[in-house]
Amino acid sequence: MFVDVSACQEKKHGQNTFGDYFLSSRLNDEGRVLAVLSDGLGSGVKASIMARMTATMLLGFMKVEMDVRKAAEIVMNSLPVCRVRGISYATFSMVDCDDEGNARVVEEGNPDFLWFRGDRALEAPYRLVESRLFPDRLMKQYHFQVRHGDRLVFCSDGVTQAGLGLPGPSCLGLGRQGLEDFLRARLDRHYSIDGSMLAREIVGQAIKLSPGHKPVDDVSAVVVHFRTPRRCVLFTGPPFEKSRDSYYVESFSKYPGRKAICGGTTASLVARELGRDLRVDQGPSPGGLPPMSFMDGVDLVTEGLLTMSRALKYLEADDLGQADPAGSLARFLAGHDVIHVMEGTGVNLANFDPSRALDMDLRRDVVRKLADVLRNRHLKTVGIQRI
Repeated sequence: MFVDVSACQEKKHGQNTFGDYFLSSRLNDEGRVLAVLSDGLGSGVKASIMARMTATMLLGFMKVEMDVRKAAEIVMNSLPVCRVRGISYATFSMVDCDDEGNARVVEEGNPDFLWFRGDRALEAPYRLVESRLFPDRLMKQYHFQVRHGDRLVFCSDGVTQAGLGLPGPSCLGLGRQGLEDFLRARLDRHYSIDGSMLAREIVGQAIKLSPGHKPVDDVSAVVVHFRTPRRCVLFTGPPFEKSRDSYYVESFSKYPGRKAICGGTTASLVARELGRDLRVDQGPSPGGLPPMSFMDGVDLVTEGLLTMSRALKYLEADDLGQADPAGSLARFLAGHDVIHVMEGTGVNLANFDPSRALDMDLRRDVVRKLADVLRNRHLKTVGIQRI
C-alpha cells in the first residue's frame, strides 16, 4: 500500500507570505510517511515564522518518535512571543503512517481531520493529552488502522471558517460538517480523484465562499491517500556493454508500469531492438528544446540532457505547468510513486567533452539530482539501475 501525501495552499488576500506551513517526509527504510500542517497566529510574516518553526521542529521530533507531550512543550516554549497579542501560538496537525496502514495523528487547535472510506466518513477514537506546562493546550491523539483506498483530510481553519459572517447559508462558515458534505458529494461522483486534485478543490471551495473570492485567512488542505503505487521506468543512456542492449531493452519493455525514454541514442536503440518505428514530432517545440518523439508502447520519448536538466529545475520549483518537453517529463515523473531509472553508462559521443575529464558523465549528475528532488521534495520512491 502506497501512502500519497498531497497539499494545496493559498495565502490570505493582500499578504506576500503564507501564515500556514506544511512539511512532509518519507522514511523509505522504515516505510513511514510523516506530515505536519501548522497554522501560525494571525497572518503574514509573524504567522509564517511561528508556523514554520512549529512544523519543522515537530517533523524532526516525529522522526525520532519523541513523546508527543514533550515535543509539543518544547515547541511551545521555543516560539517567539507576538508583541501585539503577547502570546506565542501556532496550531498543528501531525500524521505518522506506514505502508501497513498504521496511522497516528496528533492535533492541537486545527480543525479535526476527516477520515473517508469511499464516500463514507468514519470516526477515529482518540485520547486527550494535556500539557503540564500549558494546561490550556489540549491535544487529541489518535491511533487507528486504515485500509487500501482510505483518505485522511487535514486543513487549517481558513477552510472551515470560509464564508463566516457573510449573508446566506454560509454565514456560519463552511465548518467541518460542510467540508464533510462537500467531500462526500465529490467522492460519490469521482471516487478515483487524485489526492492533489482533491486538495485543490477543497481550497477552491474555501476561496469560492470568501468575500469577492478573496480569502480572508490563509487556506491549506492536505490529503493523505492510501492506494496502489503508480509505477514507471525511465531509460536514459546506452548500456556500457553493447552486447547487452537486447537484454536491457527487453527488461524495459516488460516493466510493469508506464515507460519513458530520455535521449535520442537510447530511443534509437530501443526502436532497433524492438523493431518499432521512432517518429520525431515535426511541429515547433516549445521552450527551445529538441522536439519530442513517439514510439508504440512507450508513453514519453524526449531528448536527453537538455530536457532532463530543465525538468529538474521545474521539479525543484514545483512548476509542473510548462508546455515544453521538459514540462511533460516533469509531470510524468511527478505523476508516479515508484520510479525505476535505467541509467546507461555507455559514452554518448554526441555529448562527450574531453576537457571535462573529472566530470564526463553529465547524465549521471543530472539523474542523481533528479532522484534527490523526487525523493526529498515530491516523496517518491526512486531506484537507479546503472547499466
